[in-house]
Amino acid sequence: MKASVFGGLAALALAAGIMTVADGARAQGNMGGDMGSVPKEIVIGDLYASTGPFASISMPVYDGLKLWVAETNEEGGAYVKAYDRKIPLRIVSYDDQSNTATAATLTNQLITQDKVDVLVADSGSVLASVSVPVAREHKVFLIDPTGTGSPLFSKDNPYIALVADPASVIWPKYLADFLTDEAAKEGLTRVAILYSTNDFTGTQASALKGFIEASHSPVKIVFYRGVPTSTSDYTVMINTIAATHPDMVIELGYVGNDIAFLRNLQDSGLKFRGVFSIYSGSEPEVLVKNVGASGLAGVFTYSPSNFMHYKPTAGMDVDQFRALWDKTYPGGKVAFGLNSDAGYVTGLAIGQMLANAPDLTALGLRKGIFAASGKMTTLAGPFSLNELGEQTGELMPIGQLAPDGQNAVKLTVVYPPEDADGKAVFGPK
Repeated sequence: MKASVFGGLAALALAAGIMTVADGARAQGNMGGDMGSVPKEIVIGDLYASTGPFASISMPVYDGLKLWVAETNEEGGAYVKAYDRKIPLRIVSYDDQSNTATAATLTNQLITQDKVDVLVADSGSVLASVSVPVAREHKVFLIDPTGTGSPLFSKDNPYIALVADPASVIWPKYLADFLTDEAAKEGLTRVAILYSTNDFTGTQASALKGFIEASHSPVKIVFYRGVPTSTSDYTVMINTIAATHPDMVIELGYVGNDIAFLRNLQDSGLKFRGVFSIYSGSEPEVLVKNVGASGLAGVFTYSPSNFMHYKPTAGMDVDQFRALWDKTYPGGKVAFGLNSDAGYVTGLAIGQMLANAPDLTALGLRKGIFAASGKMTTLAGPFSLNELGEQTGELMPIGQLAPDGQNAVKLTVVYPPEDADGKAVFGPK
């Protein structure tokens, strides 16, 4: 278990090191009680995974959040409405090493021992899921960067907000419409859905199936099966899918699942008219490194913020952020993609929360974050929360990848029509 403290641009150079967590900070429940004394800093408690199956999605989020904190401190800190002034930020962070039991223990430590002002869950639904009940038990408001699974949210839990990814139940809406409006017209009517059994991709698979069935489209689901998230060999499953003669294969998993599936698909020599995976577009640098640009040729995927060009009302646009990212993390050692953007957007959401919260109690922070709903656009798109705290903005169009000739990939947005800059290309019948 590692602990780190960061604040300011110079501290980013220490990201690989280990520092002792300092004493101090105040619990959310205590800050609202004494508004007379101005704290010298606002402490953000955060978890990350430097190793294990979720490191590839966790570390970019962590690094993106650190970058936002450093940038904000360079400008004197974040404006805190409760004290009507800017206050410097500090991150107290722990490495859960992709272990859910460790993540739960460390969440409790951030709340009860470090008494952080702002609590941030680790990336993804699996690791975030264990922080939700701990935060709820202690009545501490939880910032959830990318844990999108439906079980994380409920009507009786006001202590959570998803800030940097849309809820899993709405992720595949454009995908379902694309299958009906575009793929089916080209004769792709038989669809196979293979998903990893976790809150994130399991919810997506169920939602996609529901969207297709409710639309009464000509699309027929000929294969629908879940496999453990730990699956690393898809050879048998690919052959099982091929026996159902699908036109389109949709694989929903985390980064490691996508890598294993696409590698095994290449090795099998099997060809389908269309293939979809999530992280081919979300983390293209990691996928190219492990699968190769040729292995991503023609793959359909979500078009995340790193390929889109929204006009933000808060923070940098994607080109400005990419330039700062490359300057801060030179040499491509830290992958740039959806999750790096998500870390930065998490910071922007925290900034808006502090700027709008009447006090720093849990429900005060909730008021602060909801005040930004429908009123902020970031490099990830429009920011919008429903009553459960789920993100309903930041929807991602459907794109298709192609090698760019320089051992990387380019993405063409193919759906919906109003966002498209090209046409989908399907394999031969």
